[in-house]
Amino acid sequence: MYPHIAITLGDPQGIGAEVAFQSVRDLKTELKHLSITFLGSEETRGQVPSEHKFIAVGAWDGTPKGAGQVAALAIEQAVTGVRDGLFHTIVTAPVHKPSLRSAGWDVPGQTEMLQKLTGSNPVGMLMAAEMTDRGSPLRVLLATTHHPLREAISLLSEELLLEQIVLLSEALQSDWGLVAPQIAICGLNPHASDDGLFGDEEAMILSPAIERAREMGTNVAGPFPADTVFYRALTGNFDAVVAPYHDVGMAAFKTAAFGRGVNVTLGLPFVRTSPDHGTAFDIAGTNSANATSMVEAVRLAIHLTQNRFSKIFLHD
Repeated sequence: MYPHIAITLGDPQGIGAEVAFQSVRDLKTELKHLSITFLGSEETRGQVPSEHKFIAVGAWDGTPKGAGQVAALAIEQAVTGVRDGLFHTIVTAPVHKPSLRSAGWDVPGQTEMLQKLTGSNPVGMLMAAEMTDRGSPLRVLLATTHHPLREAISLLSEELLLEQIVLLSEALQSDWGLVAPQIAICGLNPHASDDGLFGDEEAMILSPAIERAREMGTNVAGPFPADTVFYRALTGNFDAVVAPYHDVGMAAFKTAAFGRGVNVTLGLPFVRTSPDHGTAFDIAGTNSANATSMVEAVRLAIHLTQNRFSKIFLHD
């Protein structure tokens, strides 16, 4: 038995359908045993590769609000499909957050939307590149996600960090198959505060969370300065890094793996992946979009699902 994958086509104004369809063409050999169902606007029906299924969730009316409605409906129906046993995993093409909001979804992004739809708590946003420019993997969990920097710092707490460390450790074991994953914590302040010279968050928040995680049996170390920890992960010292806020993690991640990264939502009852880029309205319709990140998102979704449910699914 092989996983049945649902791929949502994202915002119809963007490149979602293009990269989604191209990804399954590029992975034709790897996907020969798998069932793929695309979910999107009626207008894309004629572009769907003939060997795969398609579910139209509605027609796009040409407005940003309508685009958000179609994108949201595709995600909602994909989640319902998982609950009904039609799909095992979901890969989502990019959405436009303002369009989602105009359609009634007051969420920062798809991660939070999926959290609401599934009632999952906690969830985590992990950026994963199983192959970087150095030829090694890099996995970065964002402890806080889409928040203004001042707000992100205020949201960072011992409890939140502990929650995210445990969530990451469990995912690395169940989905990546790592028996004893090694996790590093990236510091918040310059030089990880240099023993309190540049702030006290490391001593007051990060170190206590690390100690509690260790007591729970998690292999976690740090906090380490941001200017060295990602390099150490790339050279094999750690299986993943927890970044305290969005940009410190994303800057390092995209420098090492631009165009090949995958967004993985941890904590859901199913595997969900997405490419690491946006809707790219500026090139939509030109057939020039690079599908590499979407290819990696589909490939990783298959791998993680097979690992999580290894007693059910076969591995090629």
